[in-house]
Amino acid sequence: MNTLPFFPSPKQLGWLKAAIFVLALLPFVRMVWLTAAGQLVEPLEFITRGTGDWTLYFLCITLAVTPLRRLSKWNWLIRLRRMLGLFVFFYAALHFTTFLWFDHFFDVAEMWADVLKRPFITVGFIAFVPLIALAATSSNAMVRRLGGKRWQYLHRLVYVIAPLAILHFWWMKAGKHNFAQPILFGLIVALLLGIRVYWRYVKSTAGKPA
Repeated sequence: MNTLPFFPSPKQLGWLKAAIFVLALLPFVRMVWLTAAGQLVEPLEFITRGTGDWTLYFLCITLAVTPLRRLSKWNWLIRLRRMLGLFVFFYAALHFTTFLWFDHFFDVAEMWADVLKRPFITVGFIAFVPLIALAATSSNAMVRRLGGKRWQYLHRLVYVIAPLAILHFWWMKAGKHNFAQPILFGLIVALLLGIRVYWRYVKSTAGKPA
């Protein structure tokens, strides 16, 4: 794929980051506004569904950064990945907080019983825990502290988190026999992870005797 190189200046990149940051917050602002204004019939369902959906949206966008960077040769895109990844955690944390706060009013024992009782919640919880580790180690200081290799190994947990997130969404929608969105998200995530696996395989086999 031959693409003309595009190299934004530091100032342009700063403005781009600021614009993405503001746009990424708009779904959250909308949820807060509609809830505070009393315009929602089922605010809990709306917030739970919205935060879950936006977690998946940002997960797909974050996973798309590396393939897009390699195909377009726009290496500066990698400088957006950390912020996008943190928005995955932001909306996932809101999703979990909604479950803990509005569903269980911070009753941890009741929440834990629900996690163990319902498989789709169990899978979602399992996906959320390593996401905390990825968010906590996203800074440059943590990269230096862990070392590049260990940091990369840790952040490969995304290969586990993404399928679990799709499975969580699938099981949640299965109760309503609505599989269109889970299938779409599943195909997108499978493609984005599959590209990575393929590139890794090609790299590992390069130079080996036939």
